[in-house]
Amino acid sequence: MAAPAALVRRASLPPPGWVDVSAVTQLTEGPWRRLRGNARITTDEMELQAEEVDYDQERDYAEARGNVRFTHFQRGESLEADRVEYFLKEERGNFFNIRGELRSKIETRPGVLATSNPFYFQGKWAERLGERYILHDGFITNCRLPRPWWTLRAPRFDIAPGDRAIAQRAMFRVRKVPIFYAPAFYKSLERAPRRSGLLTPNVGNSSRRGLMLGASYYWAINRSYDLTYRAQLFTARGLAHNVDIRGKPRAGTDFNTIIYGVNDRGLDLGGGERRKEGGVMISSRLQTQLAHGFEGRADINYLSSLLFRQAFTESFQEAVFSETASTAYLSRHWETYSLNFAFTRIENFQTILPDDKILIRRLPEVSLLSRDRQVSRRILPVWVSLESSTALLHRSQPALERFREDEEGFTVETQRLRTAQFLSRVDASPRVTTALRWKDFHLIPSLSLRETYYGQTQAGGVVRNGSLLRSAREFTVELVPPSLARTFRRKSLLGDQVKHIIEPRLSFRHATGVADFNRIIRFDETELLSNTTEAEAALINRIWIKRRGVAYEAFTWQVWQRRYFDPDFGGAIVDGTRNVLLSSTQLTAYTFLDRVRRYSPVVSALRAVPRAGVGIEWRSDYDPLLRQWVNSSITGDARVGAYFASIGHSYVRSTEVLTPKANQLRTALGIGMPSRKGWNAAFSSIYDFRLGVMQFATTEVAYNTDCCGLSIQYRRFGFGSRNENQFRVAFAVANLGSFGTLRKQEKMF
Repeated sequence: MAAPAALVRRASLPPPGWVDVSAVTQLTEGPWRRLRGNARITTDEMELQAEEVDYDQERDYAEARGNVRFTHFQRGESLEADRVEYFLKEERGNFFNIRGELRSKIETRPGVLATSNPFYFQGKWAERLGERYILHDGFITNCRLPRPWWTLRAPRFDIAPGDRAIAQRAMFRVRKVPIFYAPAFYKSLERAPRRSGLLTPNVGNSSRRGLMLGASYYWAINRSYDLTYRAQLFTARGLAHNVDIRGKPRAGTDFNTIIYGVNDRGLDLGGGERRKEGGVMISSRLQTQLAHGFEGRADINYLSSLLFRQAFTESFQEAVFSETASTAYLSRHWETYSLNFAFTRIENFQTILPDDKILIRRLPEVSLLSRDRQVSRRILPVWVSLESSTALLHRSQPALERFREDEEGFTVETQRLRTAQFLSRVDASPRVTTALRWKDFHLIPSLSLRETYYGQTQAGGVVRNGSLLRSAREFTVELVPPSLARTFRRKSLLGDQVKHIIEPRLSFRHATGVADFNRIIRFDETELLSNTTEAEAALINRIWIKRRGVAYEAFTWQVWQRRYFDPDFGGAIVDGTRNVLLSSTQLTAYTFLDRVRRYSPVVSALRAVPRAGVGIEWRSDYDPLLRQWVNSSITGDARVGAYFASIGHSYVRSTEVLTPKANQLRTALGIGMPSRKGWNAAFSSIYDFRLGVMQFATTEVAYNTDCCGLSIQYRRFGFGSRNENQFRVAFAVANLGSFGTLRKQEKMF
């Protein structure tokens, strides 16, 4: 195969309109030049080489025979043939037993198999018509010859180098085995291709959905918009639709909207009974740059029901996530200030039952923020900051059932927490901070005032009309003592040098003025502020290792705990229930306040990187009140060459009032990488010890060549109402795409 034209371009070419001829021997017969032995005809655009060439100077016509090589410098074409008949000025001719190559864009996106190979083509003969080639009875591939893994064969190809290739009545073969037939097949050869057309079909199988047959169409609406529609038939359930719309209306503005829905006939429960689980999911993202320094962002999500997500989503993490959030904001930043207009809608599904969800809206919320800004450098440095907002809020949640005893016995009262459609909230919190230094000791005190107005309140889970003004004061001080450090310069197994650093931290916080904590309706962290007097102590150990002149932090262990001098947080604690306060959320992700207490759990976070590619992280909570470890989450990851492994364990032991107990093991093992040639294999799983169920497992085996790859994946879902086995297959052609039911975002490679 000839080298790319860009690599064989000669240093000097004849002037435009001139033709250079050369050979071992030359014979002139009238207008004909008979060139024999290493014959060449060269212009400023192309070169024709062969063992012998007959050239008609009057017609600018050449006949070349024997190991013919045709090179076009400007278009980067390189062709070989046994015989060529060519008109130089008209740029047309015939090539017999042609062989050539075409360069196209190399795809480097994640999940797309890439190769530096060009597209090779061969045919019995070809016509060149200007900038096009008509290839007869040939094939195209980007696998190395002479034994390509895949070929696209057709009786006729219409090829425009740098533009597109069209095959008519094409048969796609893998190792000479026919896979699918296409009446017409289009492949763009542009660097940034955009062309409407049918995409490759897909097929798969599922124990719950039956045989899965899919087809797609891509519509390049114009330079700024495109749309992809995918239809997939589940023979046991119904028809699924997926619409993906993208657009860039103007510079600095773009959006992407995905709509996925299933017309579900229902899951067969036996006895002629079916449970319908269909629905729709919408996800839309928008960003724009506006005048006067404003920028806009929107992330809109809609879910018709949690049952639909659990039944039809292809991601385990998405299936078990019960929240759907939509956010849109318009903001402007200048100096230390930030002005934001935000619109948010949060749905938290409690169960798969209809309307069993918590809905919170902010339509809209306007906030003015200022980060710390120094206003004085005289006796002491002084910084001021500001948080302020005004919002129209709404909250709705499932009915509350209460038992009431009367003369007739016990009756059930059903009540629902539902605020006004536009409940007003105004909040302002200025803060003043200073800093004192003595030797290596740093003392950082700050004082803030917080005034918050609410248009409605609650009592016993029932919304009450009437406003509430919360006037809170908060004082904090942080003491940062000097760090203790020691360097061990003796070479050891850890490294050439080891440095140990101990960093102590002490802080104190006092908040007051929150007299009606349980009357405030919860919307976000603004409502979690409570009265408290507390102190926190933290100790951080760091170990730095230096190897071959490179230093990195190999070990970090941080331990911290809080002491509460106001154990009931000003009356905010309700014994026997789950209490979420700002004091607890700032300490740990796990709730622990179900009673009055003077000490928080001891929280520990350990991170270790003993060597490149190996990492361990362990976070745990020890509760001195219960005298046991209540929460633990440990994860270890390692990659050595093509081998990788990951293991994680999550354990929650707190009371059922606080958090449902959990005991799960997550594993992932494998060898390979997305574009690694040869065999790649991986396995991952999530096992629940409490339920004794493998909630999710997937196994994937892939084989990649220099030009294509085959992936086979088995997936198992076992959670909630879903009990499903799936087999998925994808065949990927490098720089071209893939077909099958295994999408790139679901692949392990």
